Amino acid sequence: MPLLNSSNMYPSTFLLLGIPGMEAIHTWLSIPFCLVYLCALLGNFSILFIIKTDSNLHKPMYFFLCMLGVADLIISTTAIPKILSIFWFHDRQIYFEACLLQVFLIHSLCSMASGFILAMTFDLYVAICNPLRHSIILKHTVIQNMGLAIVFHGALLFSPQPFMLRWLSYCRTNIIPHTYCEFMALVKLACAETRICRIYSLTAAFLTGGLDFMLIICSMVILYTVFHLPSKAAQLKSLGTCGSHVCVILVAYTPAFFSFLTHRFGHNVAPHIHTFVANICLLVPPMMNSMIYGIRTKRIRECFLQILTSHKF
Repeated sequence: MPLLNSSNMYPSTFLLLGIPGMEAIHTWLSIPFCLVYLCALLGNFSILFIIKTDSNLHKPMYFFLCMLGVADLIISTTAIPKILSIFWFHDRQIYFEACLLQVFLIHSLCSMASGFILAMTFDLYVAICNPLRHSIILKHTVIQNMGLAIVFHGALLFSPQPFMLRWLSYCRTNIIPHTYCEFMALVKLACAETRICRIYSLTAAFLTGGLDFMLIICSMVILYTVFHLPSKAAQLKSLGTCGSHVCVILVAYTPAFFSFLTHRFGHNVAPHIHTFVANICLLVPPMMNSMIYGIRTKRIRECFLQILTSHKF
């Protein structure tokens, strides 16, 4: 099974176990996994279609929401079809190169999603704290450059991952106790020195989700401005917008930080808890982001209902 290549030994394929200790209920677990994936597809494609076709929604917040939706769709599609094939058909095998590609796509796109949420926070900050200059500060070229910078940052920061994993030796086992290929899960299988990989992982996590989250927290000065608006109606409207965004932040970062901490420091946490939380990070945000903005944004909600009613038979 293992193949020798340039003095490094790695298997031609890995075997994904799914959720360790819960193999007996994989078929039942596939039902919520499949439903969540379908909801994520429907919700994000609907938001992309509505924002593209409705010129009233051609604003910075919704452009960033489209970028977030595309990232969420790719993240979900990179991981969940393989997870479902494990649950339904016991198709646990994944080629080494495909595993490396999955690692890169999941980590880089999660970084991009975090960046898009930060960009939406910046847009909200400007809209509430400096509304008269909003259209000047966030011009179309600025939005485009911000989006490209976020994509480039995520791709560049995580591009070393496949090379680092390829250079490691895997002489212990090719079995991954997980539902998808994850960087630290593969590092733990290596029999070589992995200190550099672990330092890199911590640094990359800080420079993406950690730094983004700190900047988002700093921008919560928005709430101070909201509570000092002259009218109650303006306060309630702004709080509604902030509330939607706070929900997206909580959905995105709470499971991600819990998974990060338990994966590296929670040595007493059961393996199936590790894996289950890691799956929540990929499953829930892509579904909830579209639902939160779809339900709480009046214009998107009206367009969605209009599409549903116009296609009734």
